Amino acid sequence: MALRSARAGTRPRDAVHHPLFARYYARASVGAETRMGLARIRERLLGGLSGRVLEIGAGNGLNFTHYPSTVSEVVAIEPERMLRRLAVEAALRAEVPVDVVPGTAEALPVKSEGFDAVVLSLVLCSVRDVPRALAEVRRVLRPGGAVRFFEHGRGGGPAMLRTQRVLDRTVWPLVSGGCHLSRDPVAALRQAGFELGPYRRLMVPENGPVLPASYCTLGTAWRPPADEASAGR
Repeated sequence: MALRSARAGTRPRDAVHHPLFARYYARASVGAETRMGLARIRERLLGGLSGRVLEIGAGNGLNFTHYPSTVSEVVAIEPERMLRRLAVEAALRAEVPVDVVPGTAEALPVKSEGFDAVVLSLVLCSVRDVPRALAEVRRVLRPGGAVRFFEHGRGGGPAMLRTQRVLDRTVWPLVSGGCHLSRDPVAALRQAGFELGPYRRLMVPENGPVLPASYCTLGTAWRPPADEASAGR
């Protein structure tokens, strides 16, 4: 199919294509940095990182200015074309080297065991296959490497959980770029074989209306040091 498209002079369709949501997100996310306190959360998410870092689902690159100088390189994966273009622009303003490349979480275009850390920032909600994506994270991390994660997911009482599930089955993924509200990122990391480190639950915004997407988790996990998962698996 790709060959036929190339011969016809047209570009192959992107693996992720949400142009309307991308435009909305690009505008709304910038205001949320201060209005919803996301800039402070990004500082905590990325503080203390060093070496080579892989960021999955970089969006429009709002994390880039928060990487500490101890990071030698960031490879940022973003599948959506418009957001990737904005991320490239943000990379030029970063104080650490950032290389923005296309790709999906389920098939990362990087070598096995090539990174000291992987950053997951509001991305597991929208990947199509969470177990496969996390298997890829294990593959590309060196043994003992860290996963820094900031994700939203299921939370609240029975009424809120029912609301999240109903929205997931109906309109929410359609209007939010494939996002799901009721996934459990901590359970997914544990089931994928990561060792969970410290993590905390938080509400976003911290002071404001409680929304179905308000229930967030910020924390660290590790690929076990003795992990024998291989590149070919």
